[in-house]
Amino acid sequence: MRRPFIAGNWKMNLDRNSSVALATNIMEKLKAFGAAQDVEVAVCPASCYLDAVATAVDRSILGVGAQNMYHEPKGAFTGELSAAMLLDVGCQYVILGHSERRHILGETDAAVNQKLKAALAAGLVPIVCVGETLPQREAGKTLEVIRTQFSGSLAGLTGEQMATVVIAYEPVWAIGTGKTASPEQAEEVHLDLRKIMADCYNNQIAESVRIQYGGSVKPSNAADLLGQPNIDGALVGGASLEADSFMGIVDKAVG
Repeated sequence: MRRPFIAGNWKMNLDRNSSVALATNIMEKLKAFGAAQDVEVAVCPASCYLDAVATAVDRSILGVGAQNMYHEPKGAFTGELSAAMLLDVGCQYVILGHSERRHILGETDAAVNQKLKAALAAGLVPIVCVGETLPQREAGKTLEVIRTQFSGSLAGLTGEQMATVVIAYEPVWAIGTGKTASPEQAEEVHLDLRKIMADCYNNQIAESVRIQYGGSVKPSNAADLLGQPNIDGALVGGASLEADSFMGIVDKAVG
C-alpha cells in the first residue's frame, strides 16, 4: 500500500516570518489532525528560509524540502546549493526538474539526472517532475514526452534507487493557470508512468513508487484526483500558501 504524500511547493513566495508562521500552523494542524501517520506531508519554502522553517517544525510530523539543488558536492558554483548543504539545514526532500525550471530556466533531462543521482547519494528523497505542454498534449504527444523525460531524467538508476524516488506528474498547461487535468486525464498518465517503470524495472517496483499529481490542486478537486488508483498524492503550489487550504488537500488524501 503506497502511503499518500502531499508536498507544498511555495516557490518564490512569502518572507521569513510568514514562512515560519505558515509551517508552524500546518504542523499544529497536522498534530491535531489525528491521521498524520496515514499521510506524509512536507513543505518546500524558498531556499533562504529552509533553516528557519526546519528549525521551527517537528520534522517527524511535517517534512521540509528544497525546491532545487546542484549536482556537485562543493566548489566554485556561485549561487548554487549542494545536497550536503540541504541536509545540513534540515531538508529531507528536494524537488527536481519542476516545469518552471525546465521551461523558464532551460533545465534539461540530463541536468535533472545529475542532480537526482547526487540527491540519492546524499540520502535526500527526490521529487522528480515530468509533464507536457499544452501544444504537446493537443498534438497527442503526452506519452512520448513523459517517456522521454522519464528516460532522460531517471536514467541509470538501480531498482533499489528507483523505489525511493517520488515522481510528480505536472502537466505544464495546468500549473498556475487555474486549469486542472481531469481525474481521468491525470490517471491515464500516472498509469502510463507505471507501465514505463514496469518495462524498465519490474511490476513490483512500478507498484511501489509514489506518483504525485501537480497542477492547480485545491481542496475542491483534491478528492476526485486523489481518489484515482494510481495517484498517490499531490505537489501543491498556490493552495499550499494558506494553511486551511493545504490541510483541506491533506484531509482528502486520507479519505
